[in-house]
Amino acid sequence: MAKEAGETQTYEPDLTDKTLPRFIAVEGNIGVGKTTLAKKLAATFNYDTLLELPEDNPFLERFYRDPKSAALPTQLHFLLQRSQQIQALRQDDLFKPVRVSDFLIDKDQLFAEVTLDSDELALYQQVYQHMTLQAPKPDLVIYLQAPLAVLQERIRTRGIAAERSISNDYLATLNEAYTNFFHYYDGAPLLIVNSEDIDIVNRPEDYRQLVEYMLTISSGRHYYNPGN
Repeated sequence: MAKEAGETQTYEPDLTDKTLPRFIAVEGNIGVGKTTLAKKLAATFNYDTLLELPEDNPFLERFYRDPKSAALPTQLHFLLQRSQQIQALRQDDLFKPVRVSDFLIDKDQLFAEVTLDSDELALYQQVYQHMTLQAPKPDLVIYLQAPLAVLQERIRTRGIAAERSISNDYLATLNEAYTNFFHYYDGAPLLIVNSEDIDIVNRPEDYRQLVEYMLTISSGRHYYNPGN
């Protein structure tokens, strides 16, 4: 949860008459750029980060190669990891830190429902219910969307070995599941971003415009579609 080393604050938004969300959660499919955006927001606002740690999951590469054989241990490992992160958050609550996360705990069951068979899902849900996860509610959720072809290209470009086995069918299924999940989501103010034509790494103006729009949001559901 430490601030990211090496991140520089290249853009300072005008915060006059604006109330910053103290807890921002960035979500979206594999390869959509949620961790990149979370780190840039953390650098801009001097926030702590709370990040997924897929590299610490020993089952993930096996899952991408053979989903049926490794789905349950992969999901349980992520669930236990989340539980540990949430416990750390509770201990920090006294100091009311500000942070940005690249995941939303509510979506854990989305992955479970996509990857597990009925018996495995029943077991997963029993474990989930007994863990009584009580994550802090975000002040803003940013959901990044992108079509399948864009996700494929971004995954290829970043070159993570474990992700080479991700199937197009799996990505497409997750895209549909995310769409359905956020269609009904009302747990926090929500910004849905069409990230197909956004390059926040190489085009600083894209990032600046997104942040300025984000800072106008205090409630409700909003759509950011810079291509239209």
